[in-house]
Amino acid sequence: MKLNKTLVALAISAVFLTACSDDEKDASLTDGSQNSASGINDASTNGLNGGTGLNGSGMMGNSDYASTLGPEFNDPNNPLSKRTIYFMLDSSEVMPDFVPVIAAHAQYLVANPSQRIVLEGNGDERGSREYNIALGEQRAKSVAGKVKAQGVSSGQLDIVSYGEEKPVAFGSDESAWEKNRRVEIVYQPK
Repeated sequence: MKLNKTLVALAISAVFLTACSDDEKDASLTDGSQNSASGINDASTNGLNGGTGLNGSGMMGNSDYASTLGPEFNDPNNPLSKRTIYFMLDSSEVMPDFVPVIAAHAQYLVANPSQRIVLEGNGDERGSREYNIALGEQRAKSVAGKVKAQGVSSGQLDIVSYGEEKPVAFGSDESAWEKNRRVEIVYQPK
């Protein structure tokens, strides 16, 4: 009897969570405000919709703690304010535009050896779940390799891949896909 009640409670919870998830996704597609539903603010997508390319200023998910580290993390002219590295389709190669951003974070980490980061690899919705998890991991490892090459200790960073599970933009077009092919540099409290 107790097992049946538990199963019913789990089933109701699953239906409720699925319904909530679909409502949030649908709202972002119908009202045109992808940014508010996905957690991206306008500054983080500057250049994405204007045709000027990706600029790496994404702040979703990792702005809370990093913004407490110092004013340089909030200054849009400082590369430390950019904590998103974008990638081309089916690629884990860091594009040249993001090398200075990675270098700035590496310099900060070398100067602050007790500071830790998590490199969160992500992919767009295309491809299988397994492929996107593997690609997200390769992207995070690619950024980790560049950071380590500049003297950052392996103990200062962790790698996680979310594949397609944590999109910042909903939709099935290039505009959404290019925002989701990324590695987020997430600073962790000491």
